[in-house]
Amino acid sequence: MTAGGTGRAADGADGPDGAGGKGGVRTALAGLTTRGRSFLAAGVAAAVCAYVLGQSDLLRVGLLLAVLPLVCATVLYRTRYRVAGSRRLSPARVPAAGEARVHLRIENVSRLPTGLLMLQDRVPYVLGPRPRFVLDRVEAGGRREVSYRVRSDLRGRYPLGPLQLRLSDPFGMCELTRSFSTHDTLTVIPRVEPLSPVRFGGEAKGYGDGRRRSLALAGEDDVIPRGYRYGDDLRRVHWRSTARYGELMVRREEQPRRSRCTVLLDTRGVAYAGAGPDSAFEWAVSGTASVLAHMLERGFSVRLLTDTGSSLPGEGGGGFAGASQETADAAGLMMDTLAVIDHSDGTGLSRAYDVLRGGNEGLLVAFFGDLDEEQAAVAAKMRHRSGGAIAFVLDSETWLREPTDVPGPADDSDQRLRRLREAGWTAVRVPRGAALDTLWRTADRTRAGLTAAGGGEGVR
Repeated sequence: MTAGGTGRAADGADGPDGAGGKGGVRTALAGLTTRGRSFLAAGVAAAVCAYVLGQSDLLRVGLLLAVLPLVCATVLYRTRYRVAGSRRLSPARVPAAGEARVHLRIENVSRLPTGLLMLQDRVPYVLGPRPRFVLDRVEAGGRREVSYRVRSDLRGRYPLGPLQLRLSDPFGMCELTRSFSTHDTLTVIPRVEPLSPVRFGGEAKGYGDGRRRSLALAGEDDVIPRGYRYGDDLRRVHWRSTARYGELMVRREEQPRRSRCTVLLDTRGVAYAGAGPDSAFEWAVSGTASVLAHMLERGFSVRLLTDTGSSLPGEGGGGFAGASQETADAAGLMMDTLAVIDHSDGTGLSRAYDVLRGGNEGLLVAFFGDLDEEQAAVAAKMRHRSGGAIAFVLDSETWLREPTDVPGPADDSDQRLRRLREAGWTAVRVPRGAALDTLWRTADRTRAGLTAAGGGEGVR
């Protein structure tokens, strides 16, 4: 089962209110329906008339009318902990504009059947209308399952729940609303666009026949053993090291060294104008997610870097995912981060440059917003710290124009692109509504032309 929670119906947050307390009495009486209140009022009136007129039969009728809604309310209130519910998301992580299905399950864990139930789940307004379901009586030990769909064009993390349940007795005298204590979270990640398997003048994959390898130390004298792991071939046991360390040691096989790729996302608020799902910043976030997913699929060790200097997946494995971490876990971590990433308060790219100072970064793919002269100079220096560099530069002013608007005079953006290209970047301008795969292939052709002319180098 995917993400989901199970809880029992209760007041608010599973309060300790007992059925016999004053709070419980008030809650039960407050849940009387119009029918229940009418029966109670009629019973009281009949009892008063019977007392005044001295009619014992009328008194019995009045007591019956008055007691029936009270008994229904008491019984219904005392069964508040006897209904269990759960929620399951399928899937728990969905791309923007994609749909997820929420499965609700209600189980009657008491020995008595329930009355009519109305089920309601709380969802943020961006996911759609609040779902409501009406369930017929649920037999003792029975269960009911319903589902609904949610969809959002905006990435983010959205809480679902708590689940509310309205209980009703068989006579319709009382209705009580109960809330479950558990809730779940739906993660809406950026849209991921499939990309073509280009080479950028180097390897099409992160490893292959021409990949670099770590030293293959298979001799008896220079072997570097490691501890035995479940599933290792016993023919690889190195007995001399086993005797030395007192535990099973196996020969370390020749291991491929994956090519590296750093994806830089410029999140500076001053670098983007506009907001909404069609803004330049959202395009950059979606492009970053697409490149990360594509490079992981191609076998690269990947890292996500922002202008603030923060890096994912972190320090493990040298800060790159794919070698020391499971690829799926690393991809999920970076996608979850991109789901909630927002504009930063920074105005420069110096902190990202400091992270790249170590070199040996392999391929660098950057998504820049507006660059002034100073930040263009910082970005140009990043090229010398990587084996190859591709920059997608978004001019947010063009994204604010309508398609029918006449383009304004040329600004300094061409000069910024020229400066990046002179520093060795494969810089591509991103017009409004451009398809990333088209720009991706354009960057590959441009880089291939530079390599053929001797002005570029392959991915290291």
